[in-house]
Amino acid sequence: MSEDRSVGRGLRQRHIAMIALGGAIGAGLFVGSGVGIAAAGPGIVVSYVVAGVLTVLVMRMLGEMSAACPGSGSFSAHATRAWGPWAGLLAGWMYWALLVVSVAAEAIGASRIVAGWLPQVPAWVWVAAFMALFTGTNLAGVRHFGELEFWFAGVKAAAICAFILLGAAAVLTGRAPAAEDLTAHGGLLPHGWHGVAVGTIAAVFAYGGLETVTIAAAECEDPVAAVRRAVRTVLWRVALFYIGSMAVIVAVVPWDDPAVAGGPYAAAIGRIGVPGAAQLMNAVVLVALLSAMNANIYGSSRMLHALAARGDAPRLLTRGGRSAGRGGSAGSSAAPVGTGRAVLASAAFGFASVVLSLLWPRTVFPFLLNSIGTAILVVWILIAASHLRLHGRQRRTNGTGQERGLRQERGPGQAAPMRGFPYLGYLALAAMAGVLVFMLVDPGSRSQVLCTGAWTAVLLVVAGLRRRRRGPAAGPAVAVATATVVTAAVVTAPARTAPGTGRPRS
Repeated sequence: MSEDRSVGRGLRQRHIAMIALGGAIGAGLFVGSGVGIAAAGPGIVVSYVVAGVLTVLVMRMLGEMSAACPGSGSFSAHATRAWGPWAGLLAGWMYWALLVVSVAAEAIGASRIVAGWLPQVPAWVWVAAFMALFTGTNLAGVRHFGELEFWFAGVKAAAICAFILLGAAAVLTGRAPAAEDLTAHGGLLPHGWHGVAVGTIAAVFAYGGLETVTIAAAECEDPVAAVRRAVRTVLWRVALFYIGSMAVIVAVVPWDDPAVAGGPYAAAIGRIGVPGAAQLMNAVVLVALLSAMNANIYGSSRMLHALAARGDAPRLLTRGGRSAGRGGSAGSSAAPVGTGRAVLASAAFGFASVVLSLLWPRTVFPFLLNSIGTAILVVWILIAASHLRLHGRQRRTNGTGQERGLRQERGPGQAAPMRGFPYLGYLALAAMAGVLVFMLVDPGSRSQVLCTGAWTAVLLVVAGLRRRRRGPAAGPAVAVATATVVTAAVVTAPARTAPGTGRPRS
């Protein structure tokens, strides 16, 4: 199987490097981590370590598959190769739903921040402006998307590094009594291991979004090298940005300080004594939200385009945007080949979700957030299962089956091998199953598992029907069936949100 040539090659290595860097820093980290800290106390560091190990394992598995066969469908295409069309359809549509609902949540969050600065302008105006801006950016060309993400990621990375340095300096100089804050408010694990488990759930969802880099790598000049570099840096990014910043927060400010729940980073730099801490962090969170909007419109459009190319979505979505140049490849700054309508369709759902949030803020939109709450776990499980199957095929065929294994046509040293096969793969699957079981028995998160389970069941039924009835109507059937289950569940399911999942994708 060769590389996916249905998209352009407008991204540079520097774009991919910063997209990989920025993917580790989202509004879920800046804001959502406060809920995890409230649940776990200083034990949130343990929660982020556990979730971080799981994330690294998943990214290593995804990296090996994407280096062997880069493409805009990423894990959806890998699932199809491993398990068949049903798995690709499930992974692709589940991830698309996760991203487009997240776009709406991020647009609403960003508009509220700006409306707080300029109250004379209604919040919906800012929502419309942000949606139009990033829809236009993604339609204009992948290079424009890459440039925006490059600078967004730079701002976020600089903010996190400055935060960690300030916090470390405060601890070392005695301005923040770390030992007292860590032990004087109920100990290191004030809510026991149950609190650590709840914090781990919040951490898992905060890590979601790192996999987008493998989608973007398909539009890079050297996709294999881009995937290898991005995956190899996952470990230190997780350690620095997530675990490092959590350690600073619980060392600088008491975990049970009411200000932590509203914004742990703002609370920490306020405790250190940085002037204008709240507004400074609002600006950083705004950048994080806008960056996530930009990335999610991009990622959802590429996934929808890949689904349409395989016949799992209406094929008309493969048209739109500039075509490749005469030389057979897309121009370096051209719009992504054939993804214009996919961009519009994904952005349109974001617009529609915003309208739903305005019309029914206490029912429909909270349910949408709830229904995709565990979608990232479904995708991760499919990634791990696909890797185990494809890697196993390679070993059984001794790397001779180009269409069946992970080796493909790549030469030695070009892949990004996952160490510890198959034991680490099974460990990752067991860990994700454990998270799902814990969420199912926990009253605060049970509805999320049930709602996402309903989405999964509907998509599997559609995949089964599509297998029996190959035809152009199969793609639209997915959207119709999905809309049906959403409408029915709005009436019957409680609109609850598990800890840390109020903003599903960071």
